[in-house]
Amino acid sequence: MALDNIRLEVMQTVEKSVDGFIDKYLIPVEEIWQPTDLLPNLQNENYMDEIVQIREEAQELGYDFWVVLVADMVTEEALPTYESWLMDMEGVEQHGASHGKQNGWARWIRQWTGEENRHGDTLNKYLYLSGRVDMKEIEKTTQYLINDGFDIGTGRDPYKNFVYTSFQELATNISHKRVGQLAKKKGNKMLAKMCSVIAGDEMRHHLAYREFVKVIFDYDPSEMMLAFQDMMKKKIVMPAQFIRESGDDIATAFENFSNAAQRLGVYTTYDYIDILKKLNDYWEIDKFTSLTDDAEKARDYLMALPDRMTRIAGRISIPQDQHQFKWVAANGRL
Repeated sequence: MALDNIRLEVMQTVEKSVDGFIDKYLIPVEEIWQPTDLLPNLQNENYMDEIVQIREEAQELGYDFWVVLVADMVTEEALPTYESWLMDMEGVEQHGASHGKQNGWARWIRQWTGEENRHGDTLNKYLYLSGRVDMKEIEKTTQYLINDGFDIGTGRDPYKNFVYTSFQELATNISHKRVGQLAKKKGNKMLAKMCSVIAGDEMRHHLAYREFVKVIFDYDPSEMMLAFQDMMKKKIVMPAQFIRESGDDIATAFENFSNAAQRLGVYTTYDYIDILKKLNDYWEIDKFTSLTDDAEKARDYLMALPDRMTRIAGRISIPQDQHQFKWVAANGRL
């Protein structure tokens, strides 16, 4: 369904500021870190010492940790799905650099993708060198996730997509940061640094996407409020919601991964609630006036939602049984 003229006009208006957002929130290729900066350089004579160190330090990390790290990596590696989804948003026109001036939104999405692409590369190489996981099973899972695609409930609507990315980028920041902290506690400085710098990228991206939404609120507050409500009613699903292991259907893998993340305290229901509170506060949804009746109701719903979710969260118990993933099964229960 095509967007109404007002939304397209808003997208075109905000697009004029995209170059400023790129300069503020993204880092030029020649200046940003690359995976090789964080991994053993195989051109150096002492590369084997560094690989041995990775493998020794990897022995200290437990079963749930590896499950979460693998799922985080696979999520990052499914990047082609996310780029193609965002490039299909209303208001984005796909022209390459050779075609003359690119559409601002397409330019943002491509450069954002270029930054995100480094995350999967880094974690993939670390997992491969660690010797603690079954890489072929992980590779199958990644291919399945790209094959299966995903549906985050946004359609081609940029308002809903930007709510999703504002939320999701902060969620991935939290997850990578906590995984890095756990690695550091176990003395694994190399992995801790990887996760920390990846988390830093995710935070920059979060700050950008929440800014897009804030600007849209200035131009079209009622429709933006309704889009925000719609996404929170559907619940923000993680990009890896359809993750699966070889031979399985798309049913249980994500739930089992999510349970492992909650047991570790890497990403919990309370983190989800906290992100919603932060977005409510940053977008100052309590201060809008002249909203439509439906948007007023949406705002009331969003303001009340964190407390409602907190009450429900207190009644949810997390299964303590570890699911035996094929990704880590080759090493038994670590």
